[in-house]
Amino acid sequence: MQEKQNPLKTERISVLLRRFAVPSIIAMLVGALYNIVDQFFIGQSIGELGNAATNVAFPLSTMCIAISLLFGIGGASAFNLTMGRGDPKRAIHFIGNAAAMLVLCGTVLCIVVRLFLTPMLCAFGAPDNVLPLARTYTGITSLGFPFLILSTGGGHLIRADGSPRFSMTCNLTGAIINTILDPLFIFGFGWGMAGAALATIIGQFVAAILVIRYLMHYKTVPLQRRHLRPRWEYIRWIMSLGAASCFNQIAITVVQIVMNNSLTYYGALSIYGESIPLACAGIITKVNQIFLSVIIGLAQAIQPLASFNYGAKQYGRVRQTYRLAVSVGFSIALLSFVVFQGIPRQIISLFGSGDELYFQFAVSYFRIFLLCTFLNFLQPITSTFFTAIGKPKKGMFLSMTRQILFLLPLIVILPLWFGIDGILYSGPIADFIAALVSFLMIRFEMRHMPADGCPAS
Repeated sequence: MQEKQNPLKTERISVLLRRFAVPSIIAMLVGALYNIVDQFFIGQSIGELGNAATNVAFPLSTMCIAISLLFGIGGASAFNLTMGRGDPKRAIHFIGNAAAMLVLCGTVLCIVVRLFLTPMLCAFGAPDNVLPLARTYTGITSLGFPFLILSTGGGHLIRADGSPRFSMTCNLTGAIINTILDPLFIFGFGWGMAGAALATIIGQFVAAILVIRYLMHYKTVPLQRRHLRPRWEYIRWIMSLGAASCFNQIAITVVQIVMNNSLTYYGALSIYGESIPLACAGIITKVNQIFLSVIIGLAQAIQPLASFNYGAKQYGRVRQTYRLAVSVGFSIALLSFVVFQGIPRQIISLFGSGDELYFQFAVSYFRIFLLCTFLNFLQPITSTFFTAIGKPKKGMFLSMTRQILFLLPLIVILPLWFGIDGILYSGPIADFIAALVSFLMIRFEMRHMPADGCPAS
C-alpha cells in the first residue's frame, strides 16, 4: 500500500480513534478480567485470605505487563514511525525483534520466579496465614508468564499492523476460557486456589497461540525468520520507545510491594488487623484496574495514529488525535469517580463477605484513596502520546511521576504521622500533582509543535 493511501494519514481522526480504541479498550478490559474473575471466585470460595493471597501475587502480574509494554508498545511505535517515514524493509525488523524478546523475557521471568518464589512472596508482604495460598496460586500462574507476556505484547504488534479487532479477539478468547474454567475448577473439581491458577494459564496459552498464528501471516510486510534474530540496533530503539509504558508498570509494581508491606504493618497497629487492609486494597486495586484499563486502552489507541502522522509531518492530525483522546478520557474518568464515590460498599460486596470493620475500611479506601479518579486520565494518555511521537524521555519521566516521584514517598511518610489513614490520603495527593505536571508538559509541547510539513525539533 502506498503511503498516500494509508488510512492513518487520510481518514478522519474520530473514525480512526474509534476503530482503534474500541478493540484496544476491550483487549485491556479482558486483561483486567483475568484478575477480576479470579478475585471474584476466590473471594466466594476461600474468602478474605484468598483475596489477600491474590493481592500479594499481583506485583508479578504487573511485572509481566511491564515487559509486554516494553517490547509491545516499543515495537509497535518503532514500526509505525518507520512506516510513516516510508521504510517498510526496516520497519518489519522491529516487529520481529519485539516478538523474539517477548518470548525470551517471559521464559527468563518464569524461571527466576520459580527459583525464588517463597522469598519473593515474603518480600511482597505476605503474612504467615496468607503465604501458603499465595505460594500455591503463584507457583502455577508463573508457568503461564511466557504466554501472558507474548499474548499481551503481541496484541500491540498486531494492532500496529492495522488489525485491532484480531488483537481484541486474542485476549477475549483467553479471558472467556478463563471465565468458564474458573468455576469448574474451583467449585466443580474443588481445586481452590490451584484451580483458579490453572484456568488462568490455560486461557493465556490459547491467546498466545492465536498471536503466533497472526504473526506468521503479518499483513503490511511479511515477517520472516531472519527478522526474529535479535539485533541491538533495533532492540535499543524498541526499548527506548516502550520504556515509558514499561516504567509505569514497574512503578506500579514497586508501589504495590511497598503498599502491601505498609498495609500489613500499619494494619496490625490499627483496629483492622493485618489481613483486612491487604484484602480490601487488593480488591479495590483490581476494580480500579477496570477504569485504568479503559484509559490505557484509549491511550494505546492513539499510538499508531500519532506515530504515523508525526513521522509523516501531519502535525495538525497529531494535535487533533491527542485532544480527542483527552476529551473522551475525561468523560470516562468522571463517570468512574461517580461510581467509586457513590456505591463502594455494593462493589466490595461482590467479592465475598466480611465483618463491619472489613466494609468500613473498604468504603474509606474507595472514597479517599480514589478521590481524584476524575483526573487520572491525563497522565497515562499524555505519557503514551510522548512515546508515540518519538520523545521517550518525556514519556518515561511522566510515567514515573504519579507512582515513583509522588505516591511512593507519600506512602512511606504520611503513615508516620497519620497511621493507616496516611496511606489512604497519599492517593489523591499524588494523583493531583501528577495531573498538574502532565498538563504543564503537554501545554508546552503543543505550543512548540511545528506546523504541517515542517521538520520537528
